[in-house]
Amino acid sequence: MPTCVFKSNKTVSKYYVITSLLIFMLLIGPLQAAAQDKDTDSLQILRQVGKAFAKIAEQASPAVVGIRANQVVTQEYSVMPEWPFGDQFDEDFFERFFGRGFRQRRVPQRKSYRPVQGSGFIVSSDGYILTNNHVVKDAEDITVKLADGREAEAKVIGTDPDTEVAVIRIEERNLHALELADSDTLEVGEWVIAIGNPFGLSHTVTAGIVSAKGRSRIGLAELEDFIQTDAAINPGNSGGPLLNLDGKVVGINTATIGPGGNIGIGFAIPINMAKFVYNKLIKGEPIVRGVLGVLIDDVDSDLAASLGLEDTRGAVITQVLDDSAAAKAGLERYDVVIELNGEKVEKANDLKNRVAMLKPGTTVKMLIIRNGKRRTITAELGERSSEGQTTTAAADTVKQLGLVVQNLTPDLAERLGYKDQTGVLVGSVEPASEAARKGIAAGMLITEVDRKPVKNTKEFNEAMEKAAKAGRVLLVVSDGTYSQLVVLKVPK
Repeated sequence: MPTCVFKSNKTVSKYYVITSLLIFMLLIGPLQAAAQDKDTDSLQILRQVGKAFAKIAEQASPAVVGIRANQVVTQEYSVMPEWPFGDQFDEDFFERFFGRGFRQRRVPQRKSYRPVQGSGFIVSSDGYILTNNHVVKDAEDITVKLADGREAEAKVIGTDPDTEVAVIRIEERNLHALELADSDTLEVGEWVIAIGNPFGLSHTVTAGIVSAKGRSRIGLAELEDFIQTDAAINPGNSGGPLLNLDGKVVGINTATIGPGGNIGIGFAIPINMAKFVYNKLIKGEPIVRGVLGVLIDDVDSDLAASLGLEDTRGAVITQVLDDSAAAKAGLERYDVVIELNGEKVEKANDLKNRVAMLKPGTTVKMLIIRNGKRRTITAELGERSSEGQTTTAAADTVKQLGLVVQNLTPDLAERLGYKDQTGVLVGSVEPASEAARKGIAAGMLITEVDRKPVKNTKEFNEAMEKAAKAGRVLLVVSDGTYSQLVVLKVPK
């Protein structure tokens, strides 16, 4: 009896083992199939992403151009002789006797050319192209190479060093143009594609994601609000488009951080910032920006604790400039601006860029924190100095005369000895030009044009445009000590 029982249990055990194996096989089969399906789905998704990149590259590449420019480089060198009396008669000694212009008049200039390669992209079918300012600035000639191999000479329509944006134009028509997106809607983590000509390799396509937005203090431009991306951006990519997955431009590739090659930290100008500049330059309008007249900084944790703030949001005012919009409105050092026209201000760069996009004379409302209490301040913006240039008749005239001028800021006036004076500062003078022959030198101040005072580059350009028609112009030029009358002949 016990033996029979044993055999019966053994038979039952075999039955359970076989049954368990069958059940396991029935279960594992679908799981393996599901895993294989998942692998197939993953590969299919990757293929679709690759196809999307390929489609964007195919559609966008015809609008991407290569740019070659020959930039004029002016080098200064001293011809001060070796004095037999040693170093006791230094430059300051001669300046005390002969004035500030002595140093400038004895420093000749040599002109040479530097080839520059970059990228750009067509934004209108009639030949307008967006690129970077550093690609085309001071260029003697510019050649654009289209995707189909054609080459065309380009003319600079205008540049804006403050944002690093430039507009050039070729005479070709019926061109393929890229559509511009709204870069404000771009989000960190989105896929982006860069197209350009790194190291002269035409129409190179790289992909990555948006690593960050609103990057500033990079040292690339005065107004910085860069998109950071890990899409490879190398020398020669500058000026090319950064595209979203819709194939629309979200930024202008500008630079990369690193020892030379790409290390996954590239920067692009948001296309919304470039749109503002582009619309001004193609109309020949000066780029005039509003200014508060303050120096500002970010709020860190230590500063927040010292000022009794709840968080590190906002822009703290470190200095209020005399007779500025801020001074007239009653802003003070230690004030923290947390809102501008009802929109939050997170960092100092937010306030700086948003004010710069407004016109002088615009009334702005700011919510500030002063001594732990919130209050509202209203200010009327002043005019910000800008080095932006457009190729108007005035600009052509100034270039022919060999002059480059800029606005006289309070800081420059203080450092160069022009305090309480108004005019435009001579930034550089082309060797052997009409201006150079008549003794005008870098660092001098032009205070009048044809007997009319000029206070900024806008007034100077307006006066020079009239002078271009007359064939000559009468200037009042100061070196900080003496003023002289200078007549320049304007080439026809």
